[in-house]
Amino acid sequence: MARTARTRPAAAHLNRRSFIAAAGGAGVAAGLGLAFGPGGGSATASQPVNGAAAARAAAQGVALTAPAAPVAPSRAGTTLRTVATPRGSAGGYRRLGDGPAWPRAVRTELAAAKAGRTERRTALAAFTQFTDLHIVDVQHPLRYEYLRSSTASAWRPQEALSVAGAASLVERVNGLSGGPVTGLPLSFVMTTGDNTDNNSQAELDWFLGVMNGGRITPNTGDPRRYEGVQNSGLPLYWQPDAAVRDADKRRGFPRLDGYLAAAISTVNSPGLTVPWYSTAGNHDSLPGGCYAAGGFFADFAVGGRKLEQLPEAEGAALWKTVKRGGDPKGKLFAELLRGRTKSMREVTPDPRRAPFTPRQYLQAHLDPRQTGPGPVGHGYTAANLADDHLHYSFRIARDVIGVSLDTTDSAGHYEGSLGTGQLRWLERTLKDHKDEHVLVFSHHTAKSMRNLRPDPARPGERRHGGDELVALLGRHRNVAAWINGHSHKNAITPHGAFWEISTASHIDFPQLARVIELVDNHDGTLSLFTTLIESAAPHRTDFADLSQTGLAALYRELSFNAAGARTELSGTAGDRNTELLLLRR
Repeated sequence: MARTARTRPAAAHLNRRSFIAAAGGAGVAAGLGLAFGPGGGSATASQPVNGAAAARAAAQGVALTAPAAPVAPSRAGTTLRTVATPRGSAGGYRRLGDGPAWPRAVRTELAAAKAGRTERRTALAAFTQFTDLHIVDVQHPLRYEYLRSSTASAWRPQEALSVAGAASLVERVNGLSGGPVTGLPLSFVMTTGDNTDNNSQAELDWFLGVMNGGRITPNTGDPRRYEGVQNSGLPLYWQPDAAVRDADKRRGFPRLDGYLAAAISTVNSPGLTVPWYSTAGNHDSLPGGCYAAGGFFADFAVGGRKLEQLPEAEGAALWKTVKRGGDPKGKLFAELLRGRTKSMREVTPDPRRAPFTPRQYLQAHLDPRQTGPGPVGHGYTAANLADDHLHYSFRIARDVIGVSLDTTDSAGHYEGSLGTGQLRWLERTLKDHKDEHVLVFSHHTAKSMRNLRPDPARPGERRHGGDELVALLGRHRNVAAWINGHSHKNAITPHGAFWEISTASHIDFPQLARVIELVDNHDGTLSLFTTLIESAAPHRTDFADLSQTGLAALYRELSFNAAGARTELSGTAGDRNTELLLLRR
């Protein structure tokens, strides 16, 4: 990879008393943050304004602006101020309200916390991570909601509100004044996969609409009404508009007349006001998030039949097979669907439900109409299309590089891995930037990269798991952090010389995103500050309020009350708001 020439302006030096504007801070006009992939090319997402940078920008048809100055740090809008917390006694449906803040924990497993570092600190970068948004078409025929008795992830009562919830998260990020520790303006958002839920073209369009801004109508099939499990009359699912005494109402869920009509009504997303970058997850690349793409799934997805119930024993057996990876091509799943045609519900066919391929995912991001706040392609370039891959690198700030990996195995199953070609590219990239700090992004975590099935598109290529990736990153001392999702759980793990930062999803409670700030302590150490944020929706809900804001608030509260919801996803104090120290290389 070609190295870009860098100037070395004064950085933003921060202490308790003053905030001095950085000559080389995050000061590129929205839309400039250009990615550079395996073939070379340059990007200057936070280079200073100078003649060379201006010339490159002019060639790209964009203009550089003066760098933005840090502002006084603020905890407003973060979990350092307040966190959604259940009210009242345990048991039954619980309402949420404003709860106590999560304090910041200092973690010193990789380096000691030296006195005076607060006064010496220099801010290097500040950005936000979104992960596991799971924008859902809840009426999609390939959904396996009938496995709810076996796994809570098969169907969630809040899922119909995923678009309203994600738009509220965008609103939250737009309202942050800067990093809560450094005050440095947030220079970008990175999504770390599972942006969609069913690998559906409609969901991809909705995801891009949420991120870039616009009007999104989260409805497929019949344009006049909802057609899905929540008006099926089946007691397995919450029937919000009906008097059915379903399993969720027996747990205290309310009846909400008009809920389904509101859920498929148009959502207005403000769109991010900072550039954003994209990383793909298994739900973005595989039907159902776990099956290799195939002709049957493509045909069934756009068709007019939907399976809504299955004997519990059959469902348990199917889920057991999925968990152990025994049906990666979905043959058993396809046979089950073919054999149940007569018992399926008739729904309105819709070609927008068709699965998208990795190439179509790239093309959608590269569509000039989807540029939004930039950059064009959101990290992906023509090189990704030409070489048929989803990994890339990009400049985050002066002396800070980002690397986005594609950890999905297209052979099937929800766990991931890397092919040899991508692993070698990663090692070359780390060597090319040995004098800079590197932040690595992926969907899967180290523990969830155990799927070593050969990629059908590259049958002779070996696959590599999480242990090998950890070892590779550990050999390159310029790696500061590996940032990912997939587990839907906050977890921060030290790996010898770098930190693995895993963030909870935005579909399961507690529905979070994470602000990350990188600073140089000028004492031989760096600090990574992680601060969790919730959407802008109020913690308290009003069942009579089915406005977009009211639905976004309800999205969070329903997720807390979902049957079988995991209670450990918030993590411990050391997995949430933290200062992570590491040695400077």
